[in-house]
Amino acid sequence: MTLFDPPAPLPERLRPRTLAEVVGQGHLLGPGKPLTRLLQSGRLGSLIFWGPPGVGKTTLARLIASEVGAHFIPLSAVSAGVKDVREAVTEAERLRARGQRTILFLDEIHRFNKAQQDALLPHVESGLLTLIGATTENPSFEVNPALRSRARTLVLEALTQEEVRGLLERALTDPRGLPGLTATEGALDLLARLAEGDARRALGTLEVAATLANPVTPEAVTEAFGRHLPAMDKNGEDFYNLISALHKSVRGSHVDAALYWLARMLEGGADPLYVARRIVRMASEDIGLADPQALRLCIAARDAMEFLGSPEGKLALAQAVVYLALAPKSNSVYVAWKKARSAVQEGEMLPVPVHLRNAPTSLMRAQGYGQGYAYYFDDPEGSFQQNYLPEGVRLGLYAPTGEGWEARVAERWRKLREAHGEGTDE
Repeated sequence: MTLFDPPAPLPERLRPRTLAEVVGQGHLLGPGKPLTRLLQSGRLGSLIFWGPPGVGKTTLARLIASEVGAHFIPLSAVSAGVKDVREAVTEAERLRARGQRTILFLDEIHRFNKAQQDALLPHVESGLLTLIGATTENPSFEVNPALRSRARTLVLEALTQEEVRGLLERALTDPRGLPGLTATEGALDLLARLAEGDARRALGTLEVAATLANPVTPEAVTEAFGRHLPAMDKNGEDFYNLISALHKSVRGSHVDAALYWLARMLEGGADPLYVARRIVRMASEDIGLADPQALRLCIAARDAMEFLGSPEGKLALAQAVVYLALAPKSNSVYVAWKKARSAVQEGEMLPVPVHLRNAPTSLMRAQGYGQGYAYYFDDPEGSFQQNYLPEGVRLGLYAPTGEGWEARVAERWRKLREAHGEGTDE
């Protein structure tokens, strides 16, 4: 071995050689578990492995191919295309003539577009290729329904801290690992926690830390790990889960949780202006007229983010989130708007009453447009008595809550309903 022939990275050297060596995924492997039953049945079909990075998706695919004696073709959707799929099909046809099956492993299958995924369909359906796709994204969003229907989705879970720690201990004793290296208990505990269930990250960091200290200390682990950003797929399920957690924490008036999820998003690389737009929406949807100032403050926070950029502008977003979490809550306008849209989408499009119509020309005035309209400032009583909806239409859309500003205007709303002859029982 020379400088120009370095050893494989530690995660690759310690890659399990049998299913028995696989760490984690106990819900899929072991007696009576789904993946074990599939292998024992001899009827292995196409699979989609969905799970976070570093949990063994590629390893499992390789071991499955070995278990069933299939030829293994690995491709990455990052760099592969339809041409590579065609070459895999040609190779599979040649091997099938000799009685051997082919497993095509497509890593990051979510990066294939619809046309590229469609190119796989006929070969998966015919059984020429047994597809094993791996993805960190929710297949419901990222894999074509036609392809999903031909493959069974198996969910892989992040390793527990105990499982990661066991893997690190194995690396210190296995001849393929880092024999001769030692690590303190604190270093192993810290690395197991920082890895967030990612075996590849844990082993890679241990290998770097080994170049800094022996025994490996928590300080060496921290230096090797570098600045850690919380894991987040910026366009996938994790991203929208974080948005959901932020929104629901604001709605639930939990200030600390709202700040925590905001920090998770921004430190994880989310676009601050996108987050700002979602915060503006929260002001209208969940605070509404309980505190009319909320929307203005959130617009100001968005403008501050755009004007200042990062990191200064993020403080304005934090201010807005704290304000929203503390504010009284009302979704009355949100509910009323949904009802109004439903009334328009589902109801008959009746004409605007003549007295409410615009009459800019003499011809329109001759046709009666605008006639009979009671101008409020000239005739307040007549204004209340006239109809403002199409003939026969009665609606009860908006109703104020008892929160904040709305509680102060609820009595005026009730009197206005009575003045219009609508009552308040709808």
